[in-house]
Amino acid sequence: MEIYLENNSSELNNMIKKLEDKDDKVAYNNLLELEKIAEKSDAIYEYFDIFLEMLDNEKSFIKVRGFRLICKNAKWDKYNKIDDSIDKILQELNDEKPTSVRQCLNAIAEIVEYKKSLNNKIKEKLLKINYLNYKDSMQSLIFKDVEKILKLINEREG
Repeated sequence: MEIYLENNSSELNNMIKKLEDKDDKVAYNNLLELEKIAEKSDAIYEYFDIFLEMLDNEKSFIKVRGFRLICKNAKWDKYNKIDDSIDKILQELNDEKPTSVRQCLNAIAEIVEYKKSLNNKIKEKLLKINYLNYKDSMQSLIFKDVEKILKLINEREG
């Protein structure tokens, strides 16, 4: 089915629209499927601007979906759209919802891996995250997530 989707823009258009579906399960399943497609090809890279616009949505879960798909496209970013938008992208690490921040931290590893030129900017942003903005139970989790990405950056530099 994935091969079919990669070559069928109307089906991809439909999946992209469903990222904002009122049924969270439908939206999330589309996100997972689109991430699988992005693992194997650049078929969804042409939708990058839509993912970037999702970062402007008032709903955190829609922002996170856009963020994750932006990150999944890091290896296909031949026009350096991530580089051009990195400040806006990194703003998602300021989300008030700790679960959103954690998902973004997990996803950003893709950018670290494929866009090494952005690692200093990412590192700078990570070091400015204020853990005290989150509940005690989430502070250490976010701290560990940040540490993991910083370690990855250091490995890439070394």
